Amino acid sequence: MSTHAKRERLLLADLLETAGPEAPTLCDGWTARDLAAHVVVRERRADAAGGILIKPLAARLERVQAEFASKPFAELVQLIRTGPPRMSPFSLKQVDEASNTVEFYVHAEDVRRAAPEWTPRELDPVFEDALWSRLERMARVLGRKSPVGLVLRRPDGRTAVANRSTPVVTVTGEPGELTLFAFGRQEAARVEVEGDKDAVARLYDAKLGL
Repeated sequence: MSTHAKRERLLLADLLETAGPEAPTLCDGWTARDLAAHVVVRERRADAAGGILIKPLAARLERVQAEFASKPFAELVQLIRTGPPRMSPFSLKQVDEASNTVEFYVHAEDVRRAAPEWTPRELDPVFEDALWSRLERMARVLGRKSPVGLVLRRPDGRTAVANRSTPVVTVTGEPGELTLFAFGRQEAARVEVEGDKDAVARLYDAKLGL
């Protein structure tokens, strides 16, 4: 596994282990156990994981994920920590880095920021740039459900247009925070928001992300 994805994987496993199976997360209705089961199914059960994006497969995904959630929590955490089986596409370094860097970063923050009195995590500039690169490519997909125009802006002025509707809301923050915002964690992201008051309210109510 490559650098960013491997680091975020291990961090996520450590956070889940520390939080415990019944800890809340930022994922609506999911405990840490549910989130762990989701991560494991995504990597190890391709026959069910398609339900994450394909609605006709959602019922199967729900059943399989419930089966994994019933396993001992320590086993789920260990499956995350050790990574996917060798036959999984995610075992390839390039696929792991491309598919899991953002996935594990967001889910690690789902655990961290659901805890009381959490503090911001300082990200190194190389990792920030890696997140930004992926956010630029994914912005239009992540913002497709926004009811208003959405521009994501770094403090240095670089921008990514996530939705071209009007009125326009501009969200400014570091790449890690913008990533969380674009993945539907609007309330937890530490960002500055500019735009019409009603448009901003509609944006915060929207289901952004995949």
